[in-house]
Amino acid sequence: MKVTLRLQKISDAEDFYRILSNPNFKYFSARPVSVAAERAWMKQNPTKRNFHYNYAIIMNDNVVGGCGIRINQHRKHIGEIGYFVDETHWGKSIAPKAVKLLENIAFQTFRLRRLEILTHPDNKASERVAIKCGYHKEGTLRKVIEHSKGFWDAHIYAKVR
Repeated sequence: MKVTLRLQKISDAEDFYRILSNPNFKYFSARPVSVAAERAWMKQNPTKRNFHYNYAIIMNDNVVGGCGIRINQHRKHIGEIGYFVDETHWGKSIAPKAVKLLENIAFQTFRLRRLEILTHPDNKASERVAIKCGYHKEGTLRKVIEHSKGFWDAHIYAKVR
């Protein structure tokens, strides 16, 4: 099973809306309210270049998830990566493959020195992805992830080059 990444396209909006609207995505704060809202958000992506790069995760010519790199604007050597995978593909090692591809982009193309992954404390699957990819847990950040009901704590995992 080959996993690839490509920059997101507006045409991915329906797939992302379907994936992110799944009620089993308990720990992912991005919840588009409609396909149109997802398209509108995606249309802003090119204006975010130089600090935010969003990719579609592709397997067998289908969008199976999304991922991205957000470069810290105060410490431009640091990037935060995030990822999500369609529930029908959970447990198939797609997220770790996407993380490895993101690392190559981050370290080779953007010349970042440090990558971080934030995970909800209850999201054991995402923690397993970080650990499997060689990230080290550095601690817990209090009230760092904003979502519709306030703020969540997050474990921070990092890899340094």
